[in-house]
Amino acid sequence: MARKPKPSLSPPLTLSLLLLSISLSSARLLPNATSSDLISDGVQNDIRIPPVLRLYRGSDEVCEKTYGFLPCTDTALGNLFLILVYGYLMFLAATYLSSGSELLLEILGPGIVGGLFLPILGALPDAMLILVSGLSGTVETAQAQVSVGMGLLAGSTVMLLTVIWGTCVVVGKCDIEDSVARDGKDTKGFSLVGSGVTTDIWTCYAAMIMALSVIPFIVVQLPQILHSTSGRHLAVLIALIISVLLLISYCAYQVFQPWIQRRRIDYAKHRHVISGVLKHLKMRAIGRLLTNRGEPNREVIDKLFKAIDTNHDTYLSASELRALIVGIRFDEINLNEDDAAAKLLKDFDTSFDDRIDLEEFIDGIKKWLDEAMGLKAFPEDVVGPESFKHLDRYHEKTKRDHFLLGDLSDEAVGDVKDSKWTTIKAVLLLSLGTVIAAAFADPLVDAVDNFSSATSIPSFFISFIALPLATNSSEAVSAIIFASRKKLRSASLTFSELYGAATMNNVLCLSVFLALVYLRGLVWDFSSEVLVILIVCIVMGALGSIRSTFPLWTTSIAFLLYPFSLALVYVLDYKFGWS
Repeated sequence: MARKPKPSLSPPLTLSLLLLSISLSSARLLPNATSSDLISDGVQNDIRIPPVLRLYRGSDEVCEKTYGFLPCTDTALGNLFLILVYGYLMFLAATYLSSGSELLLEILGPGIVGGLFLPILGALPDAMLILVSGLSGTVETAQAQVSVGMGLLAGSTVMLLTVIWGTCVVVGKCDIEDSVARDGKDTKGFSLVGSGVTTDIWTCYAAMIMALSVIPFIVVQLPQILHSTSGRHLAVLIALIISVLLLISYCAYQVFQPWIQRRRIDYAKHRHVISGVLKHLKMRAIGRLLTNRGEPNREVIDKLFKAIDTNHDTYLSASELRALIVGIRFDEINLNEDDAAAKLLKDFDTSFDDRIDLEEFIDGIKKWLDEAMGLKAFPEDVVGPESFKHLDRYHEKTKRDHFLLGDLSDEAVGDVKDSKWTTIKAVLLLSLGTVIAAAFADPLVDAVDNFSSATSIPSFFISFIALPLATNSSEAVSAIIFASRKKLRSASLTFSELYGAATMNNVLCLSVFLALVYLRGLVWDFSSEVLVILIVCIVMGALGSIRSTFPLWTTSIAFLLYPFSLALVYVLDYKFGWS
């Protein structure tokens, strides 16, 4: 599990509060002041010295202070400063939420915490910003500001799957040999085909799920596709229901995924043991294991049986199978010999007497060979000299399958010293992050909207580029640092985290957005923005689901998608007038 850097609460928060306290008083310059306009500072009474400060009177205010006391301005530079301050506070909120979640994970482990709370808390800052963008003010104001929420939703997803995805491939690259990136080996430099990263099979599943999570976007866009205006409100409701159902399903999958993963790994490990035993028996056998007709060679298998039966009681026990496994030495996988022997015994023991006789051994060998060869009727070239090559290839395949499934041995939750204090610290970080995100989401949206008005830059583009830097920075930095460890396990966790964050954007954040549109009666007119999300999610989801190794050349796809997304929205909205 990727470990997030633990933030120091005091210095960044103190700096932010100091910046806020400096800007709490709103003032403006008076080039031509009269004595009646001035407030004396007790030192200088010469009104000929310009400029002079005058406090705003109620009738002079041109902007609305959030909560009645936070600073506001109608200038571009002033709002840029506020965006930086509030954005930094949202970055702190995301960092605290991330750090608190990781502490909680250390105590409680995966499952409910890792599958349910971590994804939701990771998407909380984005969800807060989307919520306030359409919640405040009149319906007209909400309709104007809701583009900030859509910009954040699209920008976060696109940034995670393009810029951050590509950067993680670059910093995590290793030498690719036999279609797999070798852990810690980086000697080929920036070879476009010879260097890259490999992820486990679960990361492919995460990419598939992320691609499927765009279904609500397609549903809500159907009326526009069909050029219908009457069904738009109904389409929003249907998309909202589908999005909520996908959110529940995704959380349920995340909760049960560790258990599913362990079962799959255990099965792959067992298949690899079977292939190793077959390969070992084939090497020790004097003659073929199968006749030319594909039947078990009883004479050869009988000799192998007697060689394994060390106490000569005509039965194979679990301890004798364990000795066989230890002698084979499966060093390439993390193997529990007792567990492996028990599973081999279960495979052979059809009489359920906890021992294996010769007939059971012969039948078991035949069943294993059927699976290894993939055939029921063996041609002569398979049972002849080619059989060893088939077994060798099968052994390498099972080894690769186990490798791509990953290993959970380093995921076990260890004993946390002073768990009570760790729990308190986790709760404090989570609470602080939630409070900051809730408090400063609204003023940040207002600052973006005011900056857009002052500069005539569409608020969508400001929120698309700037806001994801605030809400996803901690995740991005953590993902890049973890990818730099140059291991399959770290790469898998990194890319799974990116796909998971995009999925939560597509289900949780979209659910919040659709709920706002439906309940407030807003107009859904984000065709170009939805198209961008669909293109990026489907392209990167397809790339991540059909392959587990990503050479450096794949980063060109990711990096080019980011400017392409911005250009596409601009052309469709401002050249062709899409809505």
